[in-house]
Amino acid sequence: MTISELRTSLSKPIPPPELSPPLQALWHAARGNWEKAHAVVQDDPSPEAAWVHAHLHKQEGDNSNARYWYARSLRNTLNLTLQEEWEEIAKTLLSAKTEF
Repeated sequence: MTISELRTSLSKPIPPPELSPPLQALWHAARGNWEKAHAVVQDDPSPEAAWVHAHLHKQEGDNSNARYWYARSLRNTLNLTLQEEWEEIAKTLLSAKTEF
């Protein structure tokens, strides 16, 4: 899937089935469903989920909690805007598939 296809899928009622849980969470976040996005990554121990988790806490304005999750993800995109960060995470996860 490309980033363009991911964006297009946002008009659908459910995320594409081939998306990994972290990408599903990004999909829900882009549609304004923070709670659903958070629920998807909350118990996922992967660094990919931690990165999305950090993004979600940044989105809610909890930068302290976001920094914790950035540390767990081994990534830090706190300096990007929310939109820039969403795009960076999505592109990275779409291109990496299972390799982070």
